[in-house]
Amino acid sequence: MTTDRSTAFLTYPREGPAERPAEERVRDWRPLHLHLPEERLQRQAARCMDCGIPFCHTGTVLNGMASGCPINNLIPEWNDLVYRGLWREAYLRLERTNNFPEFTGLVCPAPCEAACTLGIYDPPVTIKSLEYAIIERAFAEGWVAPERPARRTGRRVAVVGSGPAGLACADQLNKVGHQVTVFERADRVGGLLMYGIPNMKLDKAIVQRRVDLMAGAGIEFVTNVEVGRDVLAAELRRGFEAIVLCTGATRPRDLVVEGRPLEGLHFAVDFLYANTKSLLDSQHRDGRYTSAEGRDVIVIGGGDTGTDCVATALRHGCRSLVQFEILLRPPDERAPDNPWPQWPRVYKMDYGQEEAAALFGDDPRRYGLMTKRFIGDGQGRVAAVETVAVSWAAGGNGRPAPAPREIPGTERRWPAQLVLLAMGFLGPEEGLLAQLGVERDERSNMRAAAGRYATNVPGVFAAGDARRGQSLVVWAIHEGRAAGRECDRYLMGETDLP
Repeated sequence: MTTDRSTAFLTYPREGPAERPAEERVRDWRPLHLHLPEERLQRQAARCMDCGIPFCHTGTVLNGMASGCPINNLIPEWNDLVYRGLWREAYLRLERTNNFPEFTGLVCPAPCEAACTLGIYDPPVTIKSLEYAIIERAFAEGWVAPERPARRTGRRVAVVGSGPAGLACADQLNKVGHQVTVFERADRVGGLLMYGIPNMKLDKAIVQRRVDLMAGAGIEFVTNVEVGRDVLAAELRRGFEAIVLCTGATRPRDLVVEGRPLEGLHFAVDFLYANTKSLLDSQHRDGRYTSAEGRDVIVIGGGDTGTDCVATALRHGCRSLVQFEILLRPPDERAPDNPWPQWPRVYKMDYGQEEAAALFGDDPRRYGLMTKRFIGDGQGRVAAVETVAVSWAAGGNGRPAPAPREIPGTERRWPAQLVLLAMGFLGPEEGLLAQLGVERDERSNMRAAAGRYATNVPGVFAAGDARRGQSLVVWAIHEGRAAGRECDRYLMGETDLP
C-alpha cells in the first residue's frame, strides 16, 4: 500500500461501498450493498487519523443517545491493520470485542462514525463498512471456525430468546465451558435478526451461517418452544443452574384512535415477520403474508422499523406510499444544542426512503403529522387516514413542549388500504416474567441493574431490549456479553469474561 497515512484524511474523500440502483433492487430481496476492492478499502482505513484520544470506541451515552461503539471495538487498531494489509490480525482484534461483526457491519447505524474525530469537520471514516469487510474476509479465508471449549464446567445455562443479546450471551458462556441451551419460540434461530429485519438489509444466510458455527461449538438451540407456555418456568428452574432472559421488547405500541378495529391495520413487526417467513419458506408462493401490492400504503412511525416497512411495501409493488412522522423535520446540519460527539440529529434518507424517492419522486416522509382517525370503506376495511398538523412550541422556561399541539385547519385525509404501525415497543411480554416472579421497572422492562444484570430472582439474569428497552443491535450484543459475564461470575464465583 503506497498511501501516505499521515495525510490520507486530507487527501482522500470518504468512500463507502456502492449500493445497487434503487430501481433495480426494489424488484428483489437480495442484498443492497456491493463491495469495495481491497486497495480502496485500505485507502479508507488510512483516513483514520490515529487521533490519540479516539471517541469512536467509547460507547458513551450522551443526551440519551449512543456516542461511540457500545461494545468498545478497538477501531483505530484494526483500521491500522487493514491499512497495512494485515487482515487476519485485524480480524483477531475485531473478534475480541464483537461476537458478530457481520451483523453490526450491516445493520448498525454506526454511532462510532458519529463520534469519529475526523467527523468534526469532514465526513468520518467508513468504520462500519471496514468492519464488515474484515469479517467477510475472515469467512472467505476460513479463519472463522467453531471453537469448542477445552473443558466443560458441568453447569447448565438456559438462554431464553435467540436475538442478538441471547446469541452473544450464549456465545460468551459457551466459551468458558458452560453447557448452554438457547430457547426460541419461532421456527428459526435469530430473533429480530431473522424475522425483524428484511432480507435485503440482512441476508438470512448470514444469520444462519453464524448460528451453524455456534451449534458446531456445542451450543444447543431449541426452536418452536415458547418458555412460559410450552415449557413452564418451574421446569426451567429445575433443569438449569442459571437462566438469562433475552426475550426482547416485543409488545408493540398501539394507536388507539377512532377506526382502529378496521381491517387493513397491522403492527409493523407482524408485517415484517410474516413477509420474511413466507420468503424463506416458499419465496412468497404460500401467500402467508400481508401484501402491499396495488395498495395505497401508509406507514405511521419512523426509525429503522418504519424504513424496513417502506422498503418491504415497495418490493410488494404498492401503488403509493406515505410515511408519517409526528416530530418535525430535523435540520440539515447539527443544531447548536447537538454538538459532536453526540449522535447527529440531522435530516437524512435511509435506504427505504431513497427507494421510495426513486420510484415516486420524493421522500415519502411527512413530518409534524398526528393521526386523528381511521376511516372505513363501509365494509369493515380501512380506506383513508385523517391527520392534523402539529407544532412543538417551547414549553415553560424555554424547554421543549411535552406534547404536540394541533394546528387548527390543517386536517387532511389520505387514501390507504394498508396501514402499518411502526411506533416502537413497550417492553417484554408478561407470561414468563409472572411465572418467574421477575420484577419490572417503571418503564415495564425487566428490572436488572446495569453492571450486574441480575433480576430479583436468584440465578435469573436479563439482557438486551427486555432489560433496557427498545434499542440497537449493537447495544443488545453489549448487554448479552455483559450478562454472560455476570452469569459466569454467579456460577463460578469469579469470571475471566470481558
